[in-house]
Amino acid sequence: MTNDNPFLNKTFGTVHETVPFDKIRFEHYEEAMLEGMKRDDADIERIVKNPEQPTFENTIIPKGDRTLGRVSNAFFNLISADTNDAMDALAQKMSPILTEHSNKIMLNSDLWQRVKAVHNNHRALEPEEETLLNNMYQSFVRHGALLSDEDKQRFARLQTELSQVTLQYQQNMLKDTNAFQLHLTEKSDLSGLPESQVEAAALAAKERGLEGWVFTLHAPSYGPFMTYADNAELRRRMYMARMTICTRDNEANNLPLIPHIVNTRRQLANILGYETFADFILEKRMAGDIAHVRNLLNDLLEAYMPKAREEMEEVTALARRTEGSDYEMRPWDFSYYSHKLQMEKYNLDSEMLRPYFELSQVKQGVFGLATRLYGITFHRREDIAVYHPDVEAWEVQDKDGSYLGVLYTDFHPRSSKQSGAWMTTYKEQWIDEDDGGDSRPHASVTMNFTKPTETKPALLTLGEVETFLHEFGHSLHALFSKVRFESLSCTNVYWDFVELPSQFMENYSTEPEFLATFARHYQTGEPLPQELIDRIILSKNFMCGYACVRQVSLGLLDLAYYTLKEDFRGDVMQFEQEAWKACQLMTPVEGTCMSVQFGHIMSGGYAAGYYSYKWSEVLDADAFSVFKAHGIFDNRTADRFRHEILSRGATEPPMTLYKRFRGQEPTIDALLRRSGINVPNKQP
Repeated sequence: MTNDNPFLNKTFGTVHETVPFDKIRFEHYEEAMLEGMKRDDADIERIVKNPEQPTFENTIIPKGDRTLGRVSNAFFNLISADTNDAMDALAQKMSPILTEHSNKIMLNSDLWQRVKAVHNNHRALEPEEETLLNNMYQSFVRHGALLSDEDKQRFARLQTELSQVTLQYQQNMLKDTNAFQLHLTEKSDLSGLPESQVEAAALAAKERGLEGWVFTLHAPSYGPFMTYADNAELRRRMYMARMTICTRDNEANNLPLIPHIVNTRRQLANILGYETFADFILEKRMAGDIAHVRNLLNDLLEAYMPKAREEMEEVTALARRTEGSDYEMRPWDFSYYSHKLQMEKYNLDSEMLRPYFELSQVKQGVFGLATRLYGITFHRREDIAVYHPDVEAWEVQDKDGSYLGVLYTDFHPRSSKQSGAWMTTYKEQWIDEDDGGDSRPHASVTMNFTKPTETKPALLTLGEVETFLHEFGHSLHALFSKVRFESLSCTNVYWDFVELPSQFMENYSTEPEFLATFARHYQTGEPLPQELIDRIILSKNFMCGYACVRQVSLGLLDLAYYTLKEDFRGDVMQFEQEAWKACQLMTPVEGTCMSVQFGHIMSGGYAAGYYSYKWSEVLDADAFSVFKAHGIFDNRTADRFRHEILSRGATEPPMTLYKRFRGQEPTIDALLRRSGINVPNKQP
């Protein structure tokens, strides 16, 4: 072992024990992971060889080594945020080894016997202790502890296979997304595109050593191109490039991986006695079972489909003025013509608002919102190492000035970063069992926002502001954690509850009182005009029916894959179209495929759980209605939201936490009212 591997020391010796990114070399990762597994094995050996009777203290919460967790958190977070070929290759090498290590622990019969003994006979436990014990017991069962030796071996083999294939799926997405660029050299091809996008494309070309303009499949480039470019053929090329990634006959083809992923998950569930993978997953979700998920999706479809069809007809009617009376809407035209409709109805679009959403001002606004609600403050720390020059590190202080945690912010796309936006933790929160010290969390929000150009700072769209608020909401969930045990802290909650804190924050994006705190013209300093605010309010439900139906369609696709009772051997593209046909508002385009790039349900944690976004939307609309009733900055309400929900992690069932805050179970009423839809009230 090298003597300077920071992961192998008991502490990092850095500010707030943050990851010393500036001292980590590539070879440190594998070395620390291998050593971390050895240290884990030694910890397990001490537990199972303990001659004393199993107790909560000597079996469930003995102090153990944290090496593997520290290095794995850093490494796999960087696989998404700042990877390279060597990192990807190491991930492929280590992922099955790490999975086998985890399987060995969960299938250790001696350890299981001790956990079972404590579960069946223990001292009086505090509620959080009881939750931890029950979770650990169920985790062993759900990882095969009750299986025969033969089935344990099969279960472990399938888990290892799944870890490898899902990692490959994720890496393929990044590689194929980066592989495409639309290189334009004729200025006429830029017709319709706003100046900000032309400048960004010129910068992208310059970075690649090319003349002209380059557009990519990353959101800040792709989205505006599809919205503004007048050239329909170029829009078609961009759309087809985006919707056919990972479908071609090359190393990045995800089509053959999908049956492997779906079937392996079903087989794992079958071994454990569940009919489908969805049955297995939903047992540990607020929804509870497949029927409740179907009911939610069907209720939403019934409520929103009439609105979505009405919206589609309106956009198509506008397009026919240009395209002719027999025109049928095509997917690559939808953003373009819906934008024109938005301009016609509200005289509003993203470009009008960009000058008022300069990134540094938006940061002040978002951080300031947390200060106004909860009293916490954010302080830039140049002495905390970061993993890329784009990243900033912030020390977060509570309202009494005490240290609350660390927040990393990473805003812009690059070839080493996955697309999309997410929050993750480099360190979670727990109370030290020896000295009672509160070990505070380190959270990171990672996004792909519009980059600065040579003449302008980063100017965001309103949608990007909303995304910032969303991921920031996740980070508050992590930063406010105040629980005893790490596995119950931060965002380690049911996946159909985890989106409540994030989607709750999105509500502020169209609140005039919030916009007034930061939305100022980046050149003149003039506040966002009331006229534009009024238009934002008027248009906030623009295409809400279409957006909801799209989310429902993705939920139905997810459910279709993971409610299968037999091996999936069919055509992925055909299966996809059949799964969401009830939601389709346009004729499908042959050769396009969502499943190959649906990382949430294939390589992420939302398999059999994509409905969670809509489930949580019911919760967030209901929760925000409390703030609306008492004032959107009301400190008493915010304090209750923090202490009843955000700080409690997974220490109690999520509905218990929600009802303690709200006083009742949520209904769909607030969501429908927010969307301007009037239908009979239904329970989610």
